[in-house]
Amino acid sequence: MMTPHVKSRSLSCAISCVSLREVVACRCGVVIASCWPRPAGYWVGLAGNRFLSHRRRCCAGIATWCGASGPTGASAEPAGQGWAARQPRFILRLAKENPRWGYRRIQGELRKLGVRVSATAIRSLLRRQCLAPAPRREGPSWREFLTSQASGILACDFFTVESVWLRTLYVLFFIELSSRRVHLAGVSAHPRSAWVTQQARNLAIEGHLSQIRFLIRDCDAKFSRPFDEVFRTEGVRVIRTPIRSPKANAFAERFVKTVRRECLDHLLISGERHGRRVLREYLRHYNEERPHRGLALETPEPGEPRSRDGAVVRVDRFGGLIHEYHRSAA
Repeated sequence: MMTPHVKSRSLSCAISCVSLREVVACRCGVVIASCWPRPAGYWVGLAGNRFLSHRRRCCAGIATWCGASGPTGASAEPAGQGWAARQPRFILRLAKENPRWGYRRIQGELRKLGVRVSATAIRSLLRRQCLAPAPRREGPSWREFLTSQASGILACDFFTVESVWLRTLYVLFFIELSSRRVHLAGVSAHPRSAWVTQQARNLAIEGHLSQIRFLIRDCDAKFSRPFDEVFRTEGVRVIRTPIRSPKANAFAERFVKTVRRECLDHLLISGERHGRRVLREYLRHYNEERPHRGLALETPEPGEPRSRDGAVVRVDRFGGLIHEYHRSAA
């Protein structure tokens, strides 16, 4: 067992080592300063910070060796898990819990807690974590906005179908963003402004615009002023997407890709009547039978609850191109 005299002598040696390391650190600062010119006080402050940090670690080790209790005793945090390691996480916590706070506001809050961090360091940390500056952090994202407002948004667009007689047919459709329900407006080889406007009137007469507040469309010249006026009289605001920006009307573009991949790319369309009949048959499948990931694998038009008993029966569409499965009545 170590005697008190030996223990006090070892403690003196440890303290002497701390002082010697401080002197060496200061000397190193002077030597470095003579080699690399910096602003006045730069190297002295750097060396001072280093030996102060080293002194705290040594004093903490001495206090623990002497049997002291408290933060530097047995309950002290492991090396690397102290405030220096927790500081970035705490700054991110302040930014997320207070989305209206800017860099200076976070800096002031940290200064109240005795922590001095520059606003530039806070900005760099938030940028690395893809956190926008205030007040944009508190606003909803485009996905959140569409999710909350989708019940009142309708989108429309054209897509083309090539017939076996090398004629181009134009298909006009509307899609409800909230339910993914698609309405076929019409199929025409010559979609003039009067024809397009009449399809909008038919949609309003059928009562599909009663809950709609916004219509998203592109800058196609076939959407004329009379077309927009039909929706304005129903209290619907028309929103035009930017030029050559298909992602701004992503729901309509996604439906076009789906109907081509699942149906039109595998069939030969002879004319307008044939194309209209094919699309109506496909939309019956799309709205009533096809599950959608955006609807938690539900259908746009959910029917009555189906029985879980009975044999599974397959129903073919388009001569077996599309299969639907139902349970037969027990």
